[in-house]
Amino acid sequence: MQVQGAIALVTGANGGIGQYYIQGLQAAGATRIYAGARNLDSLKDIAAADPDRIIPISLDITDEASVKAAVEAYADVTLLINNAGVGFNQRLVADVNFDKMRSEIEVNYFGMLRMCLSFAPVLAMNGGGAIINMLTVLAKINFPLNASYCASKAAALLATQGIRAELASQKTLVVGVMPGTVDTGMSKDFPPPKVAPETVVREALQAVVDEVEDVYPGEQAQEMQAQLLKDPKALEKWMAGILSS
Repeated sequence: MQVQGAIALVTGANGGIGQYYIQGLQAAGATRIYAGARNLDSLKDIAAADPDRIIPISLDITDEASVKAAVEAYADVTLLINNAGVGFNQRLVADVNFDKMRSEIEVNYFGMLRMCLSFAPVLAMNGGGAIINMLTVLAKINFPLNASYCASKAAALLATQGIRAELASQKTLVVGVMPGTVDTGMSKDFPPPKVAPETVVREALQAVVDEVEDVYPGEQAQEMQAQLLKDPKALEKWMAGILSS
């Protein structure tokens, strides 16, 4: 699928990697870009950059009515980018907070799933299209200092695989993007190496063009994926050892 000429919808467009997706879609020649966020005011500057193509929309992916309204209003979407996510840097035992854990699951798993299921008929009607799910390589290996977030993304990864299998018959490409630490505000307290958000977006959009299903942007993610294939238990022990270092 070509990104040029696509009609895209980006969730969580007001911060983190979201604003870089908007810029990347502009550069790639998307015809129309629906920039979604809970707070429309947070999208003013983003939309002002290209008001003819960037349309700010009110969207709460945790609310069924909000998602349903988006499906009805934006039935021309051909590229869905599930970028919205939350993380609270929680350990599972020492930092147990079920309200925060539920929030991570509600946004990172159920919210993403709700968007995929709701827009699947739209994409089918428009020729199949594509879905990009923003995940993380930590969906495959738990980082104990952020264990709850990793668990929510692991659920999202397996859901991505299931959605991919079910939507293959309607010719919808489902791309899972799994970077390591991305250089955004969400990871400001994490040590390097960090991958530039522009790199993540560029490789994710190129995966749509090349019909690549799994993408590991940045050296850190690629090295971790290689270690997972070679010796996953050794990587798990190394990650666990960070707690005592």
